[in-house]
Amino acid sequence: MKDTVQNRADQHLIRFGAQYFPRIITRAEGPYLYDEEGRGVLDFTSGQMSAILGHSHPEISATVIEAVQTVTHLNSIMLSEPVIALGEALTATMPTGLDRAFFLSTGGEANEAALRMARLVTGKYEVVGFSASWHGVTGRASSATYAAGRKGYGPADVGSFAIPAPNAYRRRFPGIDLDWRVELKDAFAQIDAMSTGALAAFIAEPILSAGGVIDLPVGYLKALQEECHKRGMLLILDEAQTGIGRTGLMYAFERDGVVPDILTLSKTLGAGLPLSAVITSKEIEEEAYKNNYLFYTTHVNDPLPTMVGLKVLEIVQRDNLVGAARERGAQLKAGLNNLKDKYDCVGDVRGRGLLLGLELVADPAAGADVDANDDLGAKITAACMERGLSMNIASIKGMMGVFRIAPPLTITADQIDHAVQILDESISASI
Repeated sequence: MKDTVQNRADQHLIRFGAQYFPRIITRAEGPYLYDEEGRGVLDFTSGQMSAILGHSHPEISATVIEAVQTVTHLNSIMLSEPVIALGEALTATMPTGLDRAFFLSTGGEANEAALRMARLVTGKYEVVGFSASWHGVTGRASSATYAAGRKGYGPADVGSFAIPAPNAYRRRFPGIDLDWRVELKDAFAQIDAMSTGALAAFIAEPILSAGGVIDLPVGYLKALQEECHKRGMLLILDEAQTGIGRTGLMYAFERDGVVPDILTLSKTLGAGLPLSAVITSKEIEEEAYKNNYLFYTTHVNDPLPTMVGLKVLEIVQRDNLVGAARERGAQLKAGLNNLKDKYDCVGDVRGRGLLLGLELVADPAAGADVDANDDLGAKITAACMERGLSMNIASIKGMMGVFRIAPPLTITADQIDHAVQILDESISASI
């Protein structure tokens, strides 16, 4: 990034926790970003893990133009055809029990709405999450976020609890093969001891992305839901990063045969535009309505983003991008596992479909030395950038030792091979 540009940014922009990318991006197309010198960079984080159709998809661009020329924004009490149509189309992709939806702008906003609904419907206030979770940085969503950003902001929401996330690679008790079922039951025993008897909800990501791409074991979600329902709690699943085909299923929860009480979507639903959704059952929605549920925002159910969401669903289903995520994801995972076999500093490869994590171990003898792993992650990230690959979304201290790799679902086999080659060269140059 040129000094003059960096100086302008430093003087006029509020810094928000991330280090700026070292180039100014002037345009983006497909899986590529282009800087002011015309250099192309493969975008293997899909922007902010969102652009599942790549950048500047012609059908999305045409939809935005149509919406701008027709109706962009309305008073929130006014209905438009795209809002109703997206509600129909979205719930048609889901099992019975996820029957009604409404639409907001961001994932954090959707999680706020879901938690507010759960509290109103249950008449309780305590919320449990995972110790490595990320659900947003506002209000109750922030109180349920444990991966980063908790220090220095005062007390969390009253009744905020966390249980350990089951990490098969970084076990809580090294050397002890403790079954996740035992851990889960023990964790809820601790929650019961802390609770005042007002447990309302558990909010979870099927794959804890910001927490290090921790994929919950097969069967975990079902067991988690059973523990919740024993206590009269609702299970909220946050599929901001895993929804709309990313994991090789339309929704990640499908693998485990569960139906969450409330589902939130964002990021991938808008394919890079600000759109999120809250989906729940007919019964929960009617109970919330009876109790005067209120979540009134300026851009609730806006026509423009819902038109985009409709087009995203159409393209994903028409072009079988869910199947593409499975196929290309298997190719990418095989390439990353080859690097794991080649380099001692690649400790683990995990994830599903086209949401994969690569964990670095700077010193295999030291293991979880966060600072050393961060430093190595920063070096490899910079080397990849120099060679034309962006594949690490995290630039927050303590989170750079695990690469979160999530290319668009439209990525080609040749582009994956090229990215793995760049990563190979960058690791070699950095160790």
